[in-house]
Amino acid sequence: MSVSHAQLKAFHAVAVHGSFTKAAERLFLTQPAISDQVRKLEERFGVLLFHRNKRSVRLTDLGERLLAITQRLFVIEAEAQELLQESQALQTGSLILAVDAPVHVLPQIARFCERYPGISVKIETGNTDESLFRLFNYQADLALLGRDVSDERLLCVPLRNDPMVAFVSRHHPWAERESICLADLDDTPLVLREHGSVTRQTLEEEMARAGFRIRPAIQVEGREAAREAVVVGIGVGVVSAAEFGADSRVCALPIIDCTRRLTETLVCLREQSSRRVVATFLQMVRESLV
Repeated sequence: MSVSHAQLKAFHAVAVHGSFTKAAERLFLTQPAISDQVRKLEERFGVLLFHRNKRSVRLTDLGERLLAITQRLFVIEAEAQELLQESQALQTGSLILAVDAPVHVLPQIARFCERYPGISVKIETGNTDESLFRLFNYQADLALLGRDVSDERLLCVPLRNDPMVAFVSRHHPWAERESICLADLDDTPLVLREHGSVTRQTLEEEMARAGFRIRPAIQVEGREAAREAVVVGIGVGVVSAAEFGADSRVCALPIIDCTRRLTETLVCLREQSSRRVVATFLQMVRESLV
């Protein structure tokens, strides 16, 4: 009993995007068409691949196992397509990057887009855990991570290594200071990133090592939200020095006794490292580091 490629493709899109509607949009089909393909696949083999209700779609155990296979299948399909299109010299295609901080790769992306204007480049932001999740689930071609990761499945290119700095509103009592120490942060209201943020984890580890307390004033998701919370005076923020940027509303304060540094590492799956678009972008990044 042969398996329909179209049905597998519909199943894979729904599984990856978690929605029949989003799958239909990605495949340029109608939602009923996608639902019909998945239903026929289930009926043909007498199986259940999704738990469905009005608000969500969730993979069954069998669906999870099938997804692991279709992920490999469609990566190989993409590699075959790229191989056959090599003569086009990257005139068409796409590149998706899951990043924790776009600022670290924007110069390389700009050069890549200038050199290969036919390639559609998409940046998806999130913390390191979220970026890794997208990479391992074949939702991104490359990921930029805020911590070192030891995993044989990954090809890693270290980009930078920077100190951590605190930052406060221009109206904060510390605004005229040149620096602070970890003791200053003891029991001080802090603007903290979400759990999974490497910056937050590093700060918590440094404070615990020094025997100081973390006092959360607020927890926010993303750097922009953290910055705005600091601007309005909710608390003190902490960020990588490389990501502080230029903003007249806040000022940076080096933490003189903080020994930990924040790294940024560009990674891809080893099994995808030979794909032309991925290999080309990695080579461009390596050239910029020389």
